[in-house]
Amino acid sequence: METDAIVVQDVSKSFKLPHEKQGSVKSTFINIFKSKKGYEKQVVLRNVSFKVKSGEFFGIVGRNGSGKSTLLKLLAGIYSPNEGALQVNGRLTPFIELGVGFNPELTGKENVFLNGALLGFDRKQMEKMYDSIVSFAELERFMDQKLKNYSSGMQVRLAFSIAIRAESDILLIDEVLAVGDAAFQRKCFDYFMKIKKDKHTLVLVTHDMGAVRRYCDRAIMIDKGRIVSSGSPEKVAQAYQRLFSSESEASSTETNTTAKRWGNKKMIATKTKALISEESIAVTVKYEAMQDIGSPILGFQILGPSGDNIVEGNTMREKIITKPMKKGQKAEITWRIPNIMGSGKYEVSVASCDESTTEFYDWYNGAASFIINKDNETAAVVDPKIQISYHKI
Repeated sequence: METDAIVVQDVSKSFKLPHEKQGSVKSTFINIFKSKKGYEKQVVLRNVSFKVKSGEFFGIVGRNGSGKSTLLKLLAGIYSPNEGALQVNGRLTPFIELGVGFNPELTGKENVFLNGALLGFDRKQMEKMYDSIVSFAELERFMDQKLKNYSSGMQVRLAFSIAIRAESDILLIDEVLAVGDAAFQRKCFDYFMKIKKDKHTLVLVTHDMGAVRRYCDRAIMIDKGRIVSSGSPEKVAQAYQRLFSSESEASSTETNTTAKRWGNKKMIATKTKALISEESIAVTVKYEAMQDIGSPILGFQILGPSGDNIVEGNTMREKIITKPMKKGQKAEITWRIPNIMGSGKYEVSVASCDESTTEFYDWYNGAASFIINKDNETAAVVDPKIQISYHKI
C-alpha cells in the first residue's frame, strides 16, 4: 500500500517588508508612535495543497519569484507556514544551501571533516568516507588548497558529495547544481535515480524542463503563489513553457494550462500526417510563417497509449539548420524512425519556436494519431526485432 511521504494542506506563507530603514535608536523610537505601518505584507504562497507519495520523484517548477523556493524551505523546516499544515513522514535532507558551514580559510580536506561533523558524523566515519567523497567531487588535486581559492562550481561539487552521505528517506533538491558542468549534473541525477530505486523520495525545484520530463513521476507548477498546473511531467512542462511563449499567453496560464494547442501563431503547423509501414514511422509536418521570423526550431513528440513521451526530436538537437522565413512562406519537414512500437494508439505532437527556445510559435498536442497492430503482443511500449544467439555450453 502506497504511503504519503509529504502532505501539504492549505499552506499560506507571507513576509513583512519594512517601508523604512531604521537608521538610529531615535528614529526607531519616533516610528513607534506613527500611525502608519512601517511594513507591508507580501503574500508568497496562497492555499497550496499537494501530496508526494513515498518513493516518488516529484517536480516543482515556476518562474523566479513564484514561491517555489519558499515552499521548499517550508518543507525543510527553515520557515513555518502562517496558515495550513505540513506533514513530513521520514528523515529529510535538504539540498538547498549547500556549503553552509564551510570555512573559506580552511583547506578542502579540513572542510570535509568540518561539514561531516555538522551532519553528525564522527572523525572515524569521515575517514572511511573521505576517499569516496573526494572521488565523487572529482577534486583529488585540490583538497590541500584553501576553499577560498575554489570556484563556486568546485565548492558545490564538494558540498554535494558530502551531503549525500547523510542517509535520509526524503531529499529536497533546489537548483543548486546549476553551476556544475553537464558531466557532474549527470552524475548527480544518476545518483538520484539510484536512490529512487531504493524507494527514497525526491522533490526537485528546477527551471530545467528536460530534467522534469526525464526524471519526475509527477510535478506541479506554481505561479503567483498558487498551484496552476499539476499532473504528468509533460503536462506541467508544457504549462511552464507556455509562460514564456508571449505575455498574452502568460496572462492566460492560470485558467488554461491544459490547452491542446497554444503559441503566439507567428508560425503554424498547417498539416500533420503520420505514415506507418512495417519498417518505419514517418511524420510529415507542413508549416507556414504568419509573420517574418528568424530561423525556427521545429520539433515533434510521439506519445504512447498511456500518454508517456516515447520519442521526441527537434532540429536544434539534430543539428539541422533552418532558414529565416518571410510572411506567407511555407516549409515541410519529415521525421522518420524505425517502427519498433508495440500495439496501441499513439498521438503526435508538433511544435515550432524561435532560436532561443523561449518564444513558442505553435505547440499542437494531438496534431495526428496512428494505431499499430502487431501479431506478437508485448507488455513493453517498444517491440524491436530481437536477434538471439543460443547454444549449449
